[in-house]
Amino acid sequence: MAGQLKEVRNRIKSIQSTQQITKAMKMISATKLRKAQEAIQQMRPYSKKLQQVLSNIAGNADGEIGSSLSVARHVDKVLLILITSDRASCGAYNSTLIKLAKATMKEKYPAQAARGNVTIWSIGKKGYEHFLKNNYKVNGEFRDIFHHLNFESVQLCAQAAVKAFEKGEFDAVDIIYSEFKNAASQIFVVEQFLPIPKAKKVTGVAANDFIFEPSKEVLLMELMPKILNNQLFKAVLDANASEHGARMTAMDKATENANEILKILRISYNRARQAAITTELTEIVSGAAALQA
Repeated sequence: MAGQLKEVRNRIKSIQSTQQITKAMKMISATKLRKAQEAIQQMRPYSKKLQQVLSNIAGNADGEIGSSLSVARHVDKVLLILITSDRASCGAYNSTLIKLAKATMKEKYPAQAARGNVTIWSIGKKGYEHFLKNNYKVNGEFRDIFHHLNFESVQLCAQAAVKAFEKGEFDAVDIIYSEFKNAASQIFVVEQFLPIPKAKKVTGVAANDFIFEPSKEVLLMELMPKILNNQLFKAVLDANASEHGARMTAMDKATENANEILKILRISYNRARQAAITTELTEIVSGAAALQA
């Protein structure tokens, strides 16, 4: 009985220690989330408007204007830019992104995947480690971007993808990431990066166009790379906020689960302790009765 009480006490201490860790991780993630949320909320309207402008210009461009980045071609080789986290303890966040990447290869690019023509550029270590371990064609050159998250480091990745597309190394480039909604939920999306998607023309609605100064050709050549850099940076900021939100939610849930386990263990401990006391009293009474007899 004494051994059972000691075992339950040790389990209670162990879970209490774990609970302190999960509480601390939740507080750290909440602090980081506030900063990350502010960054993406400030960035998102600007980025979305720039993408709308670029899609509109590309859709209304005449002839071969901006053709290297906006004209669709036969898709033989595909690049997926997968944005995961560097660390675990964020629930199903990373596994959902990895499943989405595999589903994209299976459903959107089945022929290319069967020929081994799908390459993954991983931003974040978790995606890189998983696909490297499972023998996928994966590049980890940009996996450490979250160590020093800034526009310049993300720009290098975007520029590398654009150059590879222009050289014909890839015929399509997609970004797979989580779009931040709130601390408790994220939207996992596959977003076309290259070729630049053109604005869809709605029947009966006049297409928006712009007066250009300087010429449309000059503006396209200047704007396209810059807006693409901005698009990828927005996706990375979204992923950063989503990661901290997922970790905060996971740690909060872990803390609640620890409380539930502690309640059960304390009940078990009290029952065992009461049983031990009852046994001791019974032995004392029985011994006293035996002496009197």
